Amino acid sequence: MIWSGLLIYWANDVYRLGWGDTTVMKFFPDSFYKALSLSFGLAKGMAFHFVFMWLFTLNGVLYVLYTIISGEWRLLLPARKSFREAFLVVLYDLKIRKTAPLFKKYNAAQRIAYSAIILMGVGSVITGLAIYKPVQFNWLCALCGGYEAARMEHFILVHGYCFFFLIHIAQVIKAGWNNFRAMVAGFEVENETPVLSSKTELKQNNGL
Repeated sequence: MIWSGLLIYWANDVYRLGWGDTTVMKFFPDSFYKALSLSFGLAKGMAFHFVFMWLFTLNGVLYVLYTIISGEWRLLLPARKSFREAFLVVLYDLKIRKTAPLFKKYNAAQRIAYSAIILMGVGSVITGLAIYKPVQFNWLCALCGGYEAARMEHFILVHGYCFFFLIHIAQVIKAGWNNFRAMVAGFEVENETPVLSSKTELKQNNGL
């Protein structure tokens, strides 16, 4: 979706960091598009974006339904102390704190991040529809603060996904290959310790 969204954005890439006539950084320089071998293709970008949008939305709806039906939402939603504990998790990841806060399946930072990504998905669908059909969905467009605001919000959410993805991958690499394999395959691989017979243990203990 990011790829097809870039094709759409390139048709009118107006966003930048700066003030007045001074531009510190433009989203995005021509070198960025060349590095990704992207070419102008507004119609193609819109076609692919809307196809992926349905898959994105369906996947999100099924995931939310799964968490509700399975009861997983109880482990995902942030608790009262999650924001304070998330700060402790960050300190632990930065090696400033020696011990990690206690948690069940997900730590406080994960609960906040995984809940936020669902809200971000809802926001992307709402702002996407608002800028796709600003007349037909004028109430959605107004809810987002107008067309320009909805487009900016949609753009910011994309950067949020990229930030989430990079942090998530870094955490997976830190946790090790087995954790990454478990995310892809859905199960962990554990090495079994061979069980020795009592006679074999007795011989080893006696140095035989």
